Amino acid sequence: MKPADILLALLVVVIWGFNFVVIKVGLQGLPPILFSALRFACAALPMVFFVRRPAIPWRLLAGYATFQFALQFTLLFSGMKLGFPPGLASLVVQLQAFFSIGLAVMLLGERPMKAQLFGALVAFSGMVLVAIHLQATATIIGFLLVMVAAFCWGVGNIFTKRMGKADALTLVVWGSLLAAPPLFVASLLIEGPYAIATAFSRLNWLSVGAVLFQSYPTTILGFGIWSVLMRRYPTATIAPFSLLVPVAGMISASLVLGEPLQWWKIAAGVLVLCGLALNQFGGMLVTRFAK
Repeated sequence: MKPADILLALLVVVIWGFNFVVIKVGLQGLPPILFSALRFACAALPMVFFVRRPAIPWRLLAGYATFQFALQFTLLFSGMKLGFPPGLASLVVQLQAFFSIGLAVMLLGERPMKAQLFGALVAFSGMVLVAIHLQATATIIGFLLVMVAAFCWGVGNIFTKRMGKADALTLVVWGSLLAAPPLFVASLLIEGPYAIATAFSRLNWLSVGAVLFQSYPTTILGFGIWSVLMRRYPTATIAPFSLLVPVAGMISASLVLGEPLQWWKIAAGVLVLCGLALNQFGGMLVTRFAK
C-alpha cells in the first residue's frame, strides 16, 4: 500500500474507534432510538440526491437497512444507554464476524475452516471473561443488547453477500434513507412524544455534534474511504485494519471518558483480537505452512 493510503486506512480506524466515545456523549442528551433515527436521516440527506440507488432488489436493500442500520445501532445505543462501557462495546460488536460465519453456514451453505472455528472459540472465551466481570443488572442487559446488535450486523453482512459487488457508499446512503423513517416512528411509539420533545428542547451543541459526527465522518467519510481502498487493494490487504477499531475504541474511551482499563478488559481484548486474527488469517497460515 502507498503511505498515503495507509494513513487513510488508519484515519478510518481512529474515526470508527473514537465514534464509541461520541455515541456515549450523544446518549446523554438523546434517547437511543431518536439518536439512531437522526444519525441515518442526516447520513441520507442530502447525499441521496447525489448518489444513484444501487442496482439491487428493493427487498435486499430493505433487509440490509433493517438489520445493518436500524436494528444494529438501536440495540447498540440502547445497550450503551443502560451503562455498557463504550470501550467494551467497540470490542463486543466485533463478534459480528463470527455471527456472520454461523449465518453463512446455515443460510448460504458455506463451510467454515477449522482455524475460523478455533478463532470463534478463542473470541468467545473473551466474551465469557467480560460477562463474569459485569456486576450491575443494567450493564448485563446492556451487554446482551450489544451482543444482539453484533448478531444483527452479522445478518446485515448476509444481505451484503447476496447483493454481490454493490458499492459500499451507495449502500450506506440508500440504506440510511430506508432506515430513518421507521426509526422515527419507533421512537414516537416507544420513547414517546414527551421524551422526544424534551430531547429537542434541551438540545445542545454536544448532542448536535454527536449526530453530525455519526452521520458524516463516521458514516459518509469512513465508509467512503473504506470503499475506495477496498476497490484499490485486495480484501486481504485492507480487512486487517478493522482489527484495530476496538483498540482505538478502548484507548479513546480511557483517555476521553476515563473508562478504566482493568486487566480483564485487556485480557478480553487480546482474546477477541486473537480470535478475529485467526478468523482472518488462520486459513492462509495453514495453507502456507502446509506447502
